[in-house]
Amino acid sequence: MSLLAPRIPRDLHAAGANLQDKLRRRPLADLRQTPRTLVKVTEHASLYRYDPVPGVQQHGHPLLLVPPLAAPALAFDLRRGNSVVEHFVHEGRPVYLIDYGPVSFEHKDQGIEHWVDTVIPKAIGHVVADAGAPGVHLAGWSLGGIFTMLATAADPSLPILTATAVASPFDLRQVPLLAIARPVNAVVGPLVGAAYRGIGGVPATLTRLGFQISAIDKYLTKPFAMLTHADDRDFLAQLEAVDHFMDNMYAYPGRTFGQLYHVIMRSNEFATGTMQLGGRPVHLADIDKPVLVVAGLGDTLAPLPAVEHLLELVPHAPDTQLVEAPGGHLGVLTGRAAKRTTWPAMEGFYARHDT
Repeated sequence: MSLLAPRIPRDLHAAGANLQDKLRRRPLADLRQTPRTLVKVTEHASLYRYDPVPGVQQHGHPLLLVPPLAAPALAFDLRRGNSVVEHFVHEGRPVYLIDYGPVSFEHKDQGIEHWVDTVIPKAIGHVVADAGAPGVHLAGWSLGGIFTMLATAADPSLPILTATAVASPFDLRQVPLLAIARPVNAVVGPLVGAAYRGIGGVPATLTRLGFQISAIDKYLTKPFAMLTHADDRDFLAQLEAVDHFMDNMYAYPGRTFGQLYHVIMRSNEFATGTMQLGGRPVHLADIDKPVLVVAGLGDTLAPLPAVEHLLELVPHAPDTQLVEAPGGHLGVLTGRAAKRTTWPAMEGFYARHDT
């Protein structure tokens, strides 16, 4: 929308009611979690199964959602009426979620291989046993999508039916923000390394700041957007839900952050399709499962060229699909347009490979 022709609220009564609720600190967003049951608690992760909707027939094989580190798993269940898990549960698909929970100093020695070789495979095994299914559709967002692909490649025997990466950048040279950061890193890099090793990770306040910087334009124009959409309660509820998400960011474990820092600032290892994990190479070219890639057209953290590069790295996948959808890094997963774009595309891909 042009700043020269800003949107003007048309329903002044609705705008007044929304303003009154904001001033009285009444919530606009329904932040209740979709009903779920704890299936298993393992080391550094909990596995949840979302409860079926009464009257909706279950169908298809289970979907297991993989969050990134630092960002809370509630990204998949942002708010009622605009929730990834709520959508799939109402479609009748069994849905499970890995939740790592908060990260503390005791996790400082855990690297990417911990999540790829231990946490995700164990969760898959528990889902298969709990659902009585032959396999799972594995889907991750952001770094969770990278974990998803590495886990799929690392152990071809895992009962993974399809692998999905949403907003997961594999060619980091295609991320403009990182191009700006690299010259700065040449100066402060040694200090960064000493800092995260000393405190065992990256505090939640810094991960939240990094997320805000990646969408600085939206952050700065947020008051203007709230004013021009004062009569749109659903728009304001979405902003409130995103604020709740940002307020619940976690810390990064030290070793994992160190590995990512090396990949991001120096090696661009993800783009080669090979990652050294636990003393051995993991090749994405070994993936022989259908692969779905979702890219946000407004994503500055994972722009389209960085995300679609994954398709070049999985030449043996029997089926690949690229979905380009509106939204930024979080919006492509759970923005207001996702229910018409990202989620139906995911469900269609899974339905195609349910047999």
